[in-house]
Amino acid sequence: MAFTEDSLKAKLSSLNETQDSISTVGQWILFHRRHADKIAQLWFQRVKESSPNKKLTLVYLANEIVQQSKIRKKDEFLKAFDPIITEGTAAAYKGSNPDIQNKIRRVVEVWRQRLVFRPQIQDSIERSLDEIDRSRTTRKPALGGSLFSSTSIPPELKPVEPLATAVQKAELTAKPAITTANQDYEKLTNPNNAIPTPPMHAAGLAALVKKLAVAESAVADGIKARQVLISGLEKLLETNKAKLAQEEVQLGDLTTRKDAIDSRKREVEQAIMKGLSAAETNKISAAPLPGLVQPTHERPDVEELTPPPMESFTPVGSPRPDVPDVPDDVFKDPPAHPVELVAAPAPLGASTAPASATAIGAVNTINAAELLRSIGHARPEESSIVYGQGTYKKRKMSRSAAEDEFAAFAGDDDVNGIDSNLGDLI
Repeated sequence: MAFTEDSLKAKLSSLNETQDSISTVGQWILFHRRHADKIAQLWFQRVKESSPNKKLTLVYLANEIVQQSKIRKKDEFLKAFDPIITEGTAAAYKGSNPDIQNKIRRVVEVWRQRLVFRPQIQDSIERSLDEIDRSRTTRKPALGGSLFSSTSIPPELKPVEPLATAVQKAELTAKPAITTANQDYEKLTNPNNAIPTPPMHAAGLAALVKKLAVAESAVADGIKARQVLISGLEKLLETNKAKLAQEEVQLGDLTTRKDAIDSRKREVEQAIMKGLSAAETNKISAAPLPGLVQPTHERPDVEELTPPPMESFTPVGSPRPDVPDVPDDVFKDPPAHPVELVAAPAPLGASTAPASATAIGAVNTINAAELLRSIGHARPEESSIVYGQGTYKKRKMSRSAAEDEFAAFAGDDDVNGIDSNLGDLI
């Protein structure tokens, strides 16, 4: 491939930090050592225009070229780099972050160990780097150095730093590809140029298609990178707009307060000049500030101290306040139509004796005189009257039912001799 400035620029643009890329471009440059002076000048120009990472890659490329020239004993590039290597290394060193500067320092140390450059050139390179270090420690840069330097960029701009770097890299990659494609396109489509033979013309068209495709892809990558950068800048803009609105509100509040305090200051000063008493001056100080909305302290919602209902602590069975108290010796009025118990006469031939009595034997019916006598001898607290089948019996409350039944039969002569007849009954 013939040497041209555009081809060299394309090689330098496609250069990256990998060893294969540096070796490939270095071998191509060494092959064209007849153009050593022009290559060195283009290298120096590209160093001044590139980003810090690209500058480090170009220093690695220069190291590859000069060391291979020293090994092969070809001094074309050593002579070409002698007048520019000091300034070029300083341009790559200045404005770079500490990590890149340390890498450049190691390359310069290798040059000294292997005696790549003459001692005067080597001393000049190291002296320039030391001056840059001293100027950085004694004097601050005006705007912090490079715009995209990680050591000087403001924190709020760090999210867009890699996006801007990607756009810059895309531009550097696309520029030589576009230049080469446009030049070949003009040559091939210029009507003043002679038309080559069909096979050569076809080969030229095929090569031009590839170059145009490379340029197209580079431009497309640049567009994508710029769109991402614009999106990041828009987010940054929206964030700053929101902060601006908050700061404007704060500015209004502070201005209002400052004016109010200044007005109060003048009032107090006038009161002092007039010789007002301390009480009158305190009234002025305690008055609401003019132009300010006094904070209102709203009374908090407090639950009322409502007593609980009476039912919550009134024992069960206690008299209710809404029901009138009735004495124990006062009975309610009977209903309008009371139900009266009427004793129905027993049917003809029916026995009025209890079933147990009829089963044992005939029992005489208690006459009225005996009933009155039994009632007269009974006490209310010891006996009770039991009603059943028209017959009245006396029962002591202190005895059981079986004892009461036995007592009822004990005073009756009809049960005498019942033991003798019990076997016949069974």
